[in-house]
Amino acid sequence: MFTKVLIANRGEIAVRVIRACRDLGILSVAVYSEADKEALHAQIADEAVCIGPAPSKDSYLNISNIIEAAIGAGAQAIHPGYGFLSENADFARACAENGLVFIGPKEETIRALGDKTSARDMAREAGVPLAEGSDGIVETIEDAAHWAEKIGYPVMLKASAGGGGKGIRVAEDETQLKEAFESASSEAVVNFGDGRLYMEKFISKPRHIEVQVLGDNEGNVIHLYDRECSIQRRHQKLIEEAPSPFLDEEHRRSMCDCAVRLAKRAGYVGAGTVEFLVDSQQNFYFCEMNTRIQVEHPITEAITGIDLVAWQLRIASGEKLDIVQEDVPRCGHAIECRINAEDAQFRPQPGTLQSMHLAGGAGVRVDTAVYQGYTIPPFYDSMIGKLIAFGCDRAQALARMKRALSEMLFEGIVTNTDYQLSILLSEAFETAQFHTNSIEDGTFDTKR
Repeated sequence: MFTKVLIANRGEIAVRVIRACRDLGILSVAVYSEADKEALHAQIADEAVCIGPAPSKDSYLNISNIIEAAIGAGAQAIHPGYGFLSENADFARACAENGLVFIGPKEETIRALGDKTSARDMAREAGVPLAEGSDGIVETIEDAAHWAEKIGYPVMLKASAGGGGKGIRVAEDETQLKEAFESASSEAVVNFGDGRLYMEKFISKPRHIEVQVLGDNEGNVIHLYDRECSIQRRHQKLIEEAPSPFLDEEHRRSMCDCAVRLAKRAGYVGAGTVEFLVDSQQNFYFCEMNTRIQVEHPITEAITGIDLVAWQLRIASGEKLDIVQEDVPRCGHAIECRINAEDAQFRPQPGTLQSMHLAGGAGVRVDTAVYQGYTIPPFYDSMIGKLIAFGCDRAQALARMKRALSEMLFEGIVTNTDYQLSILLSEAFETAQFHTNSIEDGTFDTKR
């Protein structure tokens, strides 16, 4: 096992990794920007190193500064968390070139799965269902028109190097195709430096369901069941639950088996997530594979009792999985709400947290990095924490989440806790009758 690990991230995920390190007797090294000098992760780590000014490009995305910090601190490995450099193949390579272990999959795996067309090819080879789509990159608007006619409208244009809901546009008919193509490509260039697109048949009102996998260095891969992630706004997840209340056991088993086959085909090592779009008949289609820990990993930990971050560290240090698929437990139901500092129009609202009260009690977990008196900086994501509720079944988990959201109090900043509660109080959530566009189409009948 490692003796010292650097965490190349900030906020609640950095705190989460520091705690996992402590549980395993590993010293932690935090990195922080000048804006994060007073951040919790920088205060509770065993060591902390400033890596640059506030802008992410100068600090949390600065590979050379992070590598230098790790070497200077005597760390043996780097945990990238999620976001920032977590799915950056060049960062994984830089770690290896400097004698550091990247806590995640190999550089080649990140590169292959990060390119959506390459990932689709792997999925096809692994026998994973795919939505009808283009054979590789759609180079021009003329190519797009050809494929759209062949596939049939509506179609979805997606960034090949994409993620996080960026670089995605839907064309309902040929009159919308040119604008959708240009808009998706431009957004992809801005966010990923790569404007290449591919095309898929658009699935109306789909569910977004994903499967958690773990793989070790000896080729062993297991799944830890599924998560429902359909409640989103602007392609950003808002509420997740595990397991999905929509899937029957036959489709759940089939989807999880597909995720394992893809992970094995990719030679996957570490924790990863295979995402699917699911239609109203429970037919599922491969979407992408995220080569990192997910924001919503705590709900999987809740229903399985397996510490995913600890296993990331253990696998990266060379340990073999000590559990086979048949022995992976699944108990109860868990729901997660992302707590964001934002207003009713989903605009970030940084500010100073004058006071707060966090929920507690049976079945409630809060992962956060904020504290009373902390000033939320305007430079980073608006998520300030995650609220997780666990119960023996969905009804109990939902009751506990409603109770917990009602207890969350923040003064000095605006948060989305009331909005989250309004969704949970809706009939659509109670009956699990929702899809990825439910917020936009008014399914929850919430009043903003």
